[in-house]
Amino acid sequence: MPDLSLVIQKNADQAAQLILLCHASGADAASLLPLGARLSEAFPQATIVSLQADTSADSPQRCEWFPMADVTDENRPLRVAQALPALQTAVRDWQERSGVSAAATALIGLSQGAEMVLELSKLQPMLASRVVAVGGRFTTLPDAPPAVTTIHFLHGKQDELTPYSHSVTAAHHLRDMGCDITAEVLPFVGHDLHPDLIALVITKLSTHIARHLWTAAQEAEPNDKGPDASD
Repeated sequence: MPDLSLVIQKNADQAAQLILLCHASGADAASLLPLGARLSEAFPQATIVSLQADTSADSPQRCEWFPMADVTDENRPLRVAQALPALQTAVRDWQERSGVSAAATALIGLSQGAEMVLELSKLQPMLASRVVAVGGRFTTLPDAPPAVTTIHFLHGKQDELTPYSHSVTAAHHLRDMGCDITAEVLPFVGHDLHPDLIALVITKLSTHIARHLWTAAQEAEPNDKGPDASD
């Protein structure tokens, strides 16, 4: 993948985390600047990069991660599978550049970009600990729990391009597999990067504590108050 990335924020010292953004089909890296600006405010110690697909879409200066022309449920998996290696390489390249591990990497995708990061979550070894899918879908639902620690599904209820049922179905599927997920469907929001969706991205990345951390904390708690306990 040619390096068409847009660096939104680069920490002068060692970055605490890496946040990579993947745009929608027919858009470009700059289309996610509003989200990147909010992320910069919330995570000043992070390196934040908006990646750009290198496949030209129908409109000039616009790109897509895999061809959408004449896409069907039958040919979609092959198209996505052919596009994933380039994105996987880009993620690893930015991890190397920033000195940030997969455990401190978050992937955020919008629409087609969300589909790409969801499919990346299936790969081993883990590429990122957190994935945020905004208005997207799995190409095919995973057969095994994804390696990623947490997946956040965010969707507009009025999304006519990618129905919100994709997020609901995927969330139930992963929950039943014991995965750490959250899912939010926003009424009166369509297929766009609505400010309310941006706010939810920040909230999820800022406040959500992964299930395995809760479990570890609970297991570390003492079972009693010790020998000096009064009851």
